[in-house]
Amino acid sequence: MFGNYLIGLREGLEASLVVCILIAYLVKTGRREALRPVWLGITLAVVLSFAFGAALQFGSQTLTFKAQEALGGSLSIIAVGLVTWMVFWMRRTARHLKKELHGKLDAALQMGTVALVVTAFLSVGREGLETALFIWTAAQSANDGVRPLVGALLGLLTAVALGWLFYRGAVRINLAKFFTWTGGMLVVVAAGVLAYGFHDLQEADILPGLTSQAFDVSAQIPADSWYGTVLKGIFNFQPDPTVLQVTVWALYLVPTLLFFFAPGRVAPNRATPAAAPSAPVAPKEPEPHDTQVAVPGARNTDVDRGGAGDTERVHDGARREGDAAGGVEG
Repeated sequence: MFGNYLIGLREGLEASLVVCILIAYLVKTGRREALRPVWLGITLAVVLSFAFGAALQFGSQTLTFKAQEALGGSLSIIAVGLVTWMVFWMRRTARHLKKELHGKLDAALQMGTVALVVTAFLSVGREGLETALFIWTAAQSANDGVRPLVGALLGLLTAVALGWLFYRGAVRINLAKFFTWTGGMLVVVAAGVLAYGFHDLQEADILPGLTSQAFDVSAQIPADSWYGTVLKGIFNFQPDPTVLQVTVWALYLVPTLLFFFAPGRVAPNRATPAAAPSAPVAPKEPEPHDTQVAVPGARNTDVDRGGAGDTERVHDGARREGDAAGGVEG
């Protein structure tokens, strides 16, 4: 349940932030007439997300057992891929999300009402489809259709409440750090979903090794115990996984976390140029053919100017400085 709560919170907060940024920008710039098409696009995105989730849930029930396992396993792998891309993308662009959305909205305002609807629909719809797919795959792997959905719904409601507080200015947190740490936890959840997805493919006879168990701790951690349920809900833990499940889990989790938390994964602030005009510039190494070499007593203007007579100007500047020095002494 906690894992699905985290999914709903993480994905829902992204969508809530997108909505807050779009609405606040239109209100602050006095373009309230554009709110209706933006809300229309947001509504269409939410409806599509629910319809997609319902199609996955009810459409899969008409399939045979092996077909259900094949569909669940395949969609689990796709969902993990999408979520992994999303957490890395948000980790890198969280601080620039507002600026990017403002740019897209400005372009849409110039193009007309349809462009506004499409912009809002795409901005929110992507998050909604990812959320529906990942929650469905997590619920399938948990073999419990009630608690995962309740956890996801609570996470979404929390995200909506936080989004409203953000809009009202009552809550201010470091979004870059928030998305970094929740993204790391979501990678752990995704590792369990990925392992169970491969187990589904084994049950569908698409992949071999269903009877090759890596270990069996069912006696120590019963699946129906409270702590077994907690481990299942948070990490998708299975007390008797196959060798392929453990291998896939480790090969995904370890390098992904190391790469995700590696220094330098966050993009620099675009508001600050990479090379400010006032920043010191490393001096150029003099080369044998370079005539712009500073000499003691030479004026900066003489050194900075380029041209065919660089050498003569440098020497003239040195002589003028020497003459001035001699005049002072005299």
